[in-house]
Amino acid sequence: MPARVHALIVVRPDGRAPAAFHLRRTLRAVDAQSRRPDAVTVVLCGSDDTLAKAAASGSAAVVTAPAGTGYAAALEIAGNHGPVEDGPGDAVWLLAQDTAPEPEALARLAGELELAPSVAIAAPKLVRWDDRTEIASLGVTMTRLGRSVGLADGELDQGQRDRDEDALGADVRGLLVRADAWRQLRGLDRALAGADEGLDLSVRARLGGSRVSLVPGALVAVAGDGAAGLPLPVDAGRRRRIAYATRRAQLQRRLAYAPGVAVPLHWLSLLPLALWRTLLALLAKTPGAVPPEWGAAVVALVRVDEAARARARIRRIRAVPWPQLAPLRVSAAQLRQRFGAEDDEAGGDHAVVRDDLRFFTGGGAWVVLAALVVSIAAFPALLAWPVLGGGALQPLRSTVAQLWADAAYGLRGTGLEGVTPADPFAGVVAVIGSLAPADPSRALVVLWILALPLAVLGGWFAATRVTSRPLLRIVVAVAWGLAPTFLASLVDARPTGVLVHLLLPWVFFAGSVAHRSWSAAGAASIALAGVVACAPSLAPAVIVIWIGMIVLTIVVRGGRGLARVLWLVVLTIALAFPLVWRQLRAGNPWGLLADPGVTWAGPQVAPTVTGRALLAAGFPTTDPGGWGQLLHQWGLTGAATWWVPILVAPIAVLALLAPFTQRWAAGIVLLVVAALGTATAFGAVAISVASTADTTTAIWPGAGLSLAWAGAVGAAVVFLDAGLAVRVRLVRTVAAAVVMAALAIVAFPALTAGARGVDLLTNGPVSTLPAYVAAAGLQNPHVGTFTITALDSGAAGSDVVWGESESLGAHSTVFSTALSATPGDREVAALTADLVTSTSPDAVARLAAHGIGYVVLGPDRADESDQARALRLAAATALDQRDGLEPVGATAKGTLWRVAQSVPGRAEPGEDAHRLSVAIAVVQLAVFLVALLLAIPTRASRRAARRAPRIVGPYWQEGR
Repeated sequence: MPARVHALIVVRPDGRAPAAFHLRRTLRAVDAQSRRPDAVTVVLCGSDDTLAKAAASGSAAVVTAPAGTGYAAALEIAGNHGPVEDGPGDAVWLLAQDTAPEPEALARLAGELELAPSVAIAAPKLVRWDDRTEIASLGVTMTRLGRSVGLADGELDQGQRDRDEDALGADVRGLLVRADAWRQLRGLDRALAGADEGLDLSVRARLGGSRVSLVPGALVAVAGDGAAGLPLPVDAGRRRRIAYATRRAQLQRRLAYAPGVAVPLHWLSLLPLALWRTLLALLAKTPGAVPPEWGAAVVALVRVDEAARARARIRRIRAVPWPQLAPLRVSAAQLRQRFGAEDDEAGGDHAVVRDDLRFFTGGGAWVVLAALVVSIAAFPALLAWPVLGGGALQPLRSTVAQLWADAAYGLRGTGLEGVTPADPFAGVVAVIGSLAPADPSRALVVLWILALPLAVLGGWFAATRVTSRPLLRIVVAVAWGLAPTFLASLVDARPTGVLVHLLLPWVFFAGSVAHRSWSAAGAASIALAGVVACAPSLAPAVIVIWIGMIVLTIVVRGGRGLARVLWLVVLTIALAFPLVWRQLRAGNPWGLLADPGVTWAGPQVAPTVTGRALLAAGFPTTDPGGWGQLLHQWGLTGAATWWVPILVAPIAVLALLAPFTQRWAAGIVLLVVAALGTATAFGAVAISVASTADTTTAIWPGAGLSLAWAGAVGAAVVFLDAGLAVRVRLVRTVAAAVVMAALAIVAFPALTAGARGVDLLTNGPVSTLPAYVAAAGLQNPHVGTFTITALDSGAAGSDVVWGESESLGAHSTVFSTALSATPGDREVAALTADLVTSTSPDAVARLAAHGIGYVVLGPDRADESDQARALRLAAATALDQRDGLEPVGATAKGTLWRVAQSVPGRAEPGEDAHRLSVAIAVVQLAVFLVALLLAIPTRASRRAARRAPRIVGPYWQEGR
């Protein structure tokens, strides 16, 4: 038996009462040992009167140290104040405030050192503070790259480990170390940040030729306060500390244990590995591990001196080669077997509470297939069209590179302005076009054909968050696919309206459970960014809903899941920030609400009493559902259409009854969403922030109506699901049939508009410019075309188009909502005046200096006014007489002239603008990549999802 034992107890106040309680129990347990230590030294790190009294209550010597003193440094201080460690058989016992040994613990540990002189360290079995049947730690090993692995952590103690004797290392708490070995090893490594200190000490002891022995009969209860070893992960702060310390210790071991020639490679790989592990952490839905990962990597990168000292300590004591330790390490196969088995056990059937989706057996697939058939019947011509035109539609860029260039900060596709932020909608267009890289415009055609079945699909999945009844899910799918605002967008060729309606169900599907999982939060953030990009007017309503989610998460769930809810808007902010900054600096915050894409004043209601009544019924145009036009074609001129809005009344009535059901909370939330959407639509028709050459355009109210429709339909289904007893199932079926039949009647004119030839969709054009210019622009996208259009007022509208055509993603709301003429606008106006008159001899030279190689005068129109005709004829005469312009001829797109002199092309942005563009792109792509990695489901995330109900219930039920 060792001649003398010096017990070293480190105490760290943490402001909690249990610290003093734990210390008192530990001191009593040390005093109660059958083989009592010869000396006890307590190191009190910081000032705490309660702990100081507890420490002084026994026979221990009390030493004070600064509050930030770590366990390794505290042991050094304690060792310098003890009366032992001088004899050849002496030992030190490493304890802390929360390590209470059982009475025979020290005797058995000391006996192990006496019986086996080759043993330098004897390790006890650590058990839980309040449950000695659960093993906290008994032996630690590590992988080839330094990851520590507990051999028995968390196991139920049934004696299965009582014969274990040999291990690579052990937890530092409760170790009994020979005094001579303790001096030779020079204590613990301070660079380990409190993690795996016992493992590192054991590895160095083995390299010095000694052994580490496990003593399962020696029991020490540990509470996990964190004074020694790692604390229990009871809160977010401790989890971050554990993650940082564990990774810091692993990197320190990697640099300290690696062969000398490999150390520079390990050091250079620290930051690339941190980036790779960041991606893995996001994919594993653990974004909280990212900051500790980078913190550990940066500290290891900078503190190379600590790794050098660790290597020096190993060199001084090393007596055996590293390969002798290899059998004690854990292999990759053993690691997979161990943790794979735990995963399988954790994912057993007993944890599954979610019912089957029943997409096929519940009729969802059949409804989507039926919607596809209806869509093809409604738009048969689209199957042969290469490009969609009409309304607010325009061709897409011909290459994917140009699509993404339009989505980046830089030069825009129209105008003479310098670099400006892109509308986030340009990114949505780029994503759509990238789905058909050989012919991006074709992707928009396919989207239009699939829009109806995609809307039905989204509605069906959104319904799974509200009800488990197959019939009601079908009702939601049909109601969403036949929504008046969606069909109006399809028929009137409004791409932003179509996209918003397609994305909103997925925002609801994922966002309603975003507080549960990072996978849902990532997916919802992507869908939400797409919605706000297509309809910035929804941003105020989105902010209100988001704040409501934050409040509910804090109040009802105690803040659990708050980080996920906060993440929902991060991608939207990242994409919109450059545009927001630009508009706010220009003093134009209202311009942020403008509809992106082509500025087009299409059919929509006016801000009158009648118009708002139609909006309240869900119709964004003055002709509800297109019935007025249909009745006119049937010869019923002047027939009333007041009855059409009544057909949607059943949804409104059922929705208003939702708060009176058992699921009143869900009903109220959905009605609030409906109210926010309606308010958005009411405000949109009264706000005109975008303008063209001769008119201003109000914001499209259809986006707000889509949000209102989602809330109303959801609330109606809540009533049908929870407001009717089982015995009145027939009533539910009849109500569902009435709703779907009424919506089918409302949708009939829109679904037959294509066959009747009254929709605004057209076949193309492939380019908005003459074919001659389009061919030249395809080869050189930096060549500009100056377009002049004679307006009915007798004025001239003009613009500059770069490349082969105007395109859907090349427009900018910065220009369409400008409060005053920009320098580029003034230059375009001056060039227009000089070109259509003979007052300026240098007009053509100025065109060439700007990189403009062509001039197009718009063609005559059947409804052209006399003033417009006079201006067009005068402009054509002036352009024909202009020196330096070569007439190419009349085309379907207008009369074309070519600049005869050499045209240098469009000026590239400066170096500063280029660097800013790259920086913005990197940040936005990084945030998008984070959201995408979070959204990708993994086996663990799917397993966790199965433990929660699919239907979103009241927050207080989910928080239990």
